[in-house]
Amino acid sequence: MHPEVVIFIGPPGGGKGTQADILAEESGFHHLESSKVIEAKFNAVPPGTDATMDHERELWKTGKLNTPELVRAWMLERIRELAARKTSIVLSGSPRTLFEAEGEMPVFEELYGPEHVHILHLKVDAEVSVARNSKRRICEANRHPIPNLPSYEKLTTCPKDGSPLTTRALDDPSVIRVRLKEYAERTEPILEYLRTRGYTIIDIPGDNVIDAVHAHIAEALERRRLPIPQE
Repeated sequence: MHPEVVIFIGPPGGGKGTQADILAEESGFHHLESSKVIEAKFNAVPPGTDATMDHERELWKTGKLNTPELVRAWMLERIRELAARKTSIVLSGSPRTLFEAEGEMPVFEELYGPEHVHILHLKVDAEVSVARNSKRRICEANRHPIPNLPSYEKLTTCPKDGSPLTTRALDDPSVIRVRLKEYAERTEPILEYLRTRGYTIIDIPGDNVIDAVHAHIAEALERRRLPIPQE
């Protein structure tokens, strides 16, 4: 089977990470998270030793997007590594800016072929986004998202890897609203750019429960001859 690329675009709290995790688990995709790539770069440089990285950390903490030139270079490095191994990729947080999209999409098309790149737009109301993010947790080891649902409320460790659960400063309601503004101004314009490149944007209602959203995604991808198992 030819390797594929699935790109989720949507606001904070839209379910991108959760749905990308499901796709990775069920279909063998590599979930390439820009947030993980960025944090790995931060962790490799101790605070106070590099002014540029210190500035990027401050942007991160306040909910603003990191410098597109840096993020694009870091992401392209990982994309080329995965493509060299013929690995299918699902992205849940990249590209985040038009500049990143203009750099990443030609590379995806070169390495995978445009017919193997699929764009899914998770549509979620802003207040739903705030409510979801302000109460969600992630695991310390692998950042698995733990949804804000009653069935997960009493969990203290990640059901996937057993590591402790934690909340992120990024998920403070005031920070989330900054992130939503950043999304509207700097990420949503990517959708029109992708249309001009000939891509069909698949709209997915993201306000529903996880399984229902996954079923909608699976149906949409199957119509593109990319079969995804459904529970």
